[in-house]
Amino acid sequence: MTYLQFHFVFLVPLLVIMSVLVARSGALTRRRAAGTAILVVVALIYSTPWDNYLVYRSVWSYGADRVIATIGYVPIEEYLFFILQTLLTALIYSYVARNTTFATVQARGLTLRLVGIIAFGVLTAVGVAFLYFDSTLYLGLITAWAAPILALQWGFGAEMFFKYGRIWVRTIIPLTIYLWFADATAIRLGIWDIADATTTGIELFGLPIEEALFFLVTTVFVGQGMLLFDGWKPHKTQ
Repeated sequence: MTYLQFHFVFLVPLLVIMSVLVARSGALTRRRAAGTAILVVVALIYSTPWDNYLVYRSVWSYGADRVIATIGYVPIEEYLFFILQTLLTALIYSYVARNTTFATVQARGLTLRLVGIIAFGVLTAVGVAFLYFDSTLYLGLITAWAAPILALQWGFGAEMFFKYGRIWVRTIIPLTIYLWFADATAIRLGIWDIADATTTGIELFGLPIEEALFFLVTTVFVGQGMLLFDGWKPHKTQ
């Protein structure tokens, strides 16, 4: 199976199904459509240098006969993955939240937001420390890359993530598990590979823990981003 065929087997059918469901339900509001477009652009911009560095450091590699071409160090199918995963997450979120009326969540709750910022700030520092050891290089690259974005999101919307926790869970958990299965299949088929030397060796359901973490945090990025677009409103002082 090639990388492009992987997309047509695992991502495109689900994307079509969700597109039909969202269209029939009228769940894709203008705000959600705008949020989706912005998140696709952000995903490409933020992920591209990071992913190129992974391949440059031989953390992640691909079968040369499984891809069409590369831009930089990364296959074009990988850039397509960024787009498809973001679209899929946004559509699932839109469908899950289709009947939700978002009450105004004012930008208060300073303690809750500070806890999130500090926690993810610490994780950023831990991720940077992991970069100095071969066996934690991939884990460090993910953590140092993801934690600052999570800190930013929690700084703006910690209250929302708790208030609409059911939407968060129903959007992120099922898709993350599905992507774990798809990723494990791709690795088993040799479409791409994760270097043993730069991972901890810890696995979750046969998948390197680093890969499991990657798909969790990237799905969280988009799910939380959509929540912020949908319901967060700044508090207006009198």
